[in-house]
Amino acid sequence: VEVEAKRLPMELSEKRGVENNGFVQNEDFEDKEADTSSQEEMPKTCSVDVDPMAVEERVLKPYAGMPKEVLLQFSSQACYRVTREILFWLIIAGSIALVCATIAIIALSPKCLDWWQASPIYQIYPRSFKDSNMDGNGDLKGIQEKLDHITYLNIKTIWITSFFKSPLKDLGYGAEDFYDIDPIFGSMGDFENLIAAIHEKGLKVIMDLIPNHTSDKHLWFQLSRNRTGKYTDYYIWQDCMQAAGSVIPPNNWVSVFGNSSWQFDDVRKQCYFHQFGKEQPDLNFRNLAVQQEIHDIIKFWLGKGVDGFSFGTVKFLLEATHLRDEPPVNKSQNGVTITAYSQLYHDYTTTQVGLHDIIRSFRQTMNEFSTEPGKYRFMGSDDDEKEDIEATMMYYGTTFIQEADFPFNFNLINMKSLSGNSIFEAVDLWMKNMPAGKWPNWAVGSPNAARISTRIGKEYVNVMNMLLLTLPGTPVTYYGEEIGMENIASENVSEEHVNSGPVVATLPEKSPMQWDGKVNAGFTEGNSSWLPVNSDYQSVNVEIQSTWSNSTLSLYRALTLLRNQELPMNRGWMCHIWNDSNVFVYVRELDGLDRVFMMVLNFGQESTIDLKAIVPNLPSQAVIRLSTHFSNAGEVVNTELIKTEMGEGLVLEYKTAKPVHTMEAFREKCFVAEKACYSKAFNLLYANC
Repeated sequence: VEVEAKRLPMELSEKRGVENNGFVQNEDFEDKEADTSSQEEMPKTCSVDVDPMAVEERVLKPYAGMPKEVLLQFSSQACYRVTREILFWLIIAGSIALVCATIAIIALSPKCLDWWQASPIYQIYPRSFKDSNMDGNGDLKGIQEKLDHITYLNIKTIWITSFFKSPLKDLGYGAEDFYDIDPIFGSMGDFENLIAAIHEKGLKVIMDLIPNHTSDKHLWFQLSRNRTGKYTDYYIWQDCMQAAGSVIPPNNWVSVFGNSSWQFDDVRKQCYFHQFGKEQPDLNFRNLAVQQEIHDIIKFWLGKGVDGFSFGTVKFLLEATHLRDEPPVNKSQNGVTITAYSQLYHDYTTTQVGLHDIIRSFRQTMNEFSTEPGKYRFMGSDDDEKEDIEATMMYYGTTFIQEADFPFNFNLINMKSLSGNSIFEAVDLWMKNMPAGKWPNWAVGSPNAARISTRIGKEYVNVMNMLLLTLPGTPVTYYGEEIGMENIASENVSEEHVNSGPVVATLPEKSPMQWDGKVNAGFTEGNSSWLPVNSDYQSVNVEIQSTWSNSTLSLYRALTLLRNQELPMNRGWMCHIWNDSNVFVYVRELDGLDRVFMMVLNFGQESTIDLKAIVPNLPSQAVIRLSTHFSNAGEVVNTELIKTEMGEGLVLEYKTAKPVHTMEAFREKCFVAEKACYSKAFNLLYANC
């Protein structure tokens, strides 16, 4: 048996067979079997004839889980090596293409609108907004209580007028302490809580800063009148002549409020200069120490979290050192009779050489706080040059030297009469004179101008808001204009409301905000308010108008929503189409979008206009997207016959392959700021159209 067992493998070997041990039992198992039954036969091996070439092919095929040694045998084979290299280079090429595409998108993408461009600005006069402690005066806590109203309006930027500690002789614009809050408005803790709440809601806040002057109660002035150290020359002092018990000023300069701008001080025995009230002495900005004080004030409030400043009265910062008399408007007028500000040309007391260097230095200080992403600090200049548009535009700075982000625009407030033509002239004046690449802004109300309802009539409130929110640039809304508030009757206002002073004339437009129909219009729960509430508060208030679909408030919200949602409205072209004594017509377009918005605004009497005859390729029909008459929204109108009533405004929407700004006839009537183009294919904006 043993001989036979040895011979069989040899035979298999000679026959080039392959031994199959797949069913050979374990040796331990065999031993146990042998012990229990020695009579059983030993297991026999079996042999099978196999083609050796087939075995070799089967062994050379890769399989899952093969060891490293086997894998390396295949990696060097041409079919696998070429495939691997193709995949490698495809990945490299794809990565490079992705990086290049990213760089191209970044390079071609237009600059994103900054926060001060993307949202309207809501201006609050804090003493009249909301009273939180029942003393009849609005305060910082009151503003915090009403932040939801700001978000309800789809607005993200608040502008709070002056709240520094002050004797309030001029409604708070002559600061007694630039580093403190006037107690009437609350405490520094209240301010810090307000800032935190504003930022928590994703809002931004701008505050007023009037660097030109202080209150005569300010510590600097008290030290200066006593000639104490460096403060001696913090203000503008000159010797005065005295005759017959009266003071003869150094020259004929007149204050904004009238009469001589020089006031004799009994302590220093000299006259100090004041461009405004005698309680507001002008700082001496030719003293570098004074400039540094203002820089320190800017840093203090930016450190508190303020997002920007409106610098007011900056054109008055410097005066001519030669102190010559200013030329009279009427050369034949006796100089002794000149007492009004309008009777002189103010060649030596406004916009002097060196003024813009000071303003640029303010900008540089603010830039120190603008380095973090999303932390840009806005700078506006609040100076109304009125007749001198070129002087106003200088506050924009130049292409290479940054100054204000924009000077506030009061053209729509300063109009002497209302018509389609006057509106066009006010808009065109700003847009044609604005430096290339700069950003426009518009306001229809302010703390120093009569409200829209009072200035031009209730019937024009809605159309003025429609104009404000559809023009290119940043709109500024004075609190209460969103519900159409009116001035209070002037006979209800007296100087006792502000102690004394000429500012009483600007009080009617500062009446308390009308929140609801309850006593005192919801402004205060106290027995009275610092100014009387307008008698129309039961029908003109936030609460009741929020329930009316056709209210001034509802239209205002619809317009801000349209502005936020539609690209042509917030950064597209603006092209003037038509104006006459009744209507002003313009379009808003964006390169790459076939959707166009056309505004037809009536500032006169009932009018009918054929727009298709004015604009070639204008579709014969357009849809009313928004109307001052809410029930008309969604209707289709014939562009050959557009009718508007007095004070009616229409936002028409239509599609066209030939936008107005590409037409030669309108090329000189179109303006764009922060130009961008839309790509339908990629659903993004790009810069190089």
